[in-house]
Amino acid sequence: MTKEENELLTRVGAGTPMGELLRRYWMPALLSRELPEPDAPPVRVKLLGEKLVAFRDSSGRVGLVEEFCAHRRASLFLGRNEDGGLRCVYHGWKFDVEGRCIEQPTESQETCFKDKIRLRSCITAEMGGLVWAYLGPKEKIPLPPKFEWTRAPENRRLVTKVWTECNWLQAVDGNFDAFHAAYLHRNLTNKTDRAGLGPDGAYLRSTTAPLEIELTDYGFCYAAMRPLEQGKKFVHINHYVMPFHQMRLVTSKGEFKSSMIEGHMQVPMDDENCMDYVWRYSLGDDSVEAMAKIEEERGRGPEELSANYRKVRNKDNDWLIDRRVQKTETYSGIEGINTQDHAVQESMGPIVDRTQEHLGSSDRAVFALRSLLIQTARAHQRGTDPRGLSASYYNIRPWGGILSADASWKDRLRGEI
Repeated sequence: MTKEENELLTRVGAGTPMGELLRRYWMPALLSRELPEPDAPPVRVKLLGEKLVAFRDSSGRVGLVEEFCAHRRASLFLGRNEDGGLRCVYHGWKFDVEGRCIEQPTESQETCFKDKIRLRSCITAEMGGLVWAYLGPKEKIPLPPKFEWTRAPENRRLVTKVWTECNWLQAVDGNFDAFHAAYLHRNLTNKTDRAGLGPDGAYLRSTTAPLEIELTDYGFCYAAMRPLEQGKKFVHINHYVMPFHQMRLVTSKGEFKSSMIEGHMQVPMDDENCMDYVWRYSLGDDSVEAMAKIEEERGRGPEELSANYRKVRNKDNDWLIDRRVQKTETYSGIEGINTQDHAVQESMGPIVDRTQEHLGSSDRAVFALRSLLIQTARAHQRGTDPRGLSASYYNIRPWGGILSADASWKDRLRGEI
């Protein structure tokens, strides 16, 4: 990868090719439960380098506006959320969910000064336990992000988030590294209660395997196939939905839970930080409590996160790596599967220099991801609408299991096996 390509992929501010592309999509801004009721305290949000503040007004509508008051630029995070708007505590100027100034108690009513004042505001929608934001051109609002998981009942769905201290693409790259789990997430022994893949699981029987990719109008799907005994193969099929959505089956202790689906959304906060949202939902009768238990295995339980969603195990304390555990129990010595992911991603630095990488054949999905993003960003610069804006991803699902050696994974994906 060239330096110019790496810059294109990683810079997300307004006016950059990737920043303008990402603004064409809906993206998670915060969890709905962070605004639990009308007139609840406002919440700071950072998206694509923009400092914003979210609030739920007296009628329950969610506003997402620039953080700083249009008067003297005091932070509206300090504001009073009351009577249908967010009021700056400095001079009492008040703004509604669309950013309009609706009260100016320090100004004469005759001037109509307030009618000329408007904060930058984002279009919002609530679904799937999230507040979604659209930061792009208002005349090009895409279809709502109605993934199957956003339509699942609340008692069969769990959504969480955690701050990841590196560029968004480092985190997304990790989702499409099909073979790292055999090392990074491996347990060295069955005689441990620590989260990880058992040493005898199918994931570990072959650490090199064919990986095939099929381009779609929403992104791509890909299959990793590990050969097994007796003419069988272990297959897992995942989806990539533009620009940062990954979808896969849930695994626990290295075994697929076919009734449960999960995915990541690594949403850029700025060039050097992203918020990692994880959703999980059940096609059966798995409870939210069961999903929360899996979150603990991932290292994302409530006790592992601070108030601003930063990990307790973070880069400042070397993710609390335990060298004794690394020798005797787990391959990494770091507690929590997602914490292991974040540790290696954050260890690369805020923005990795991809000109120094040497990708191999097992990195085919990573290569496909980057190539698609580069092509799409450049096409968008020329005026072409990007992939992933239609409803084609609404009902897709991943799959994992055992097939005969000559069976086609594409047939299985289409339900023909």
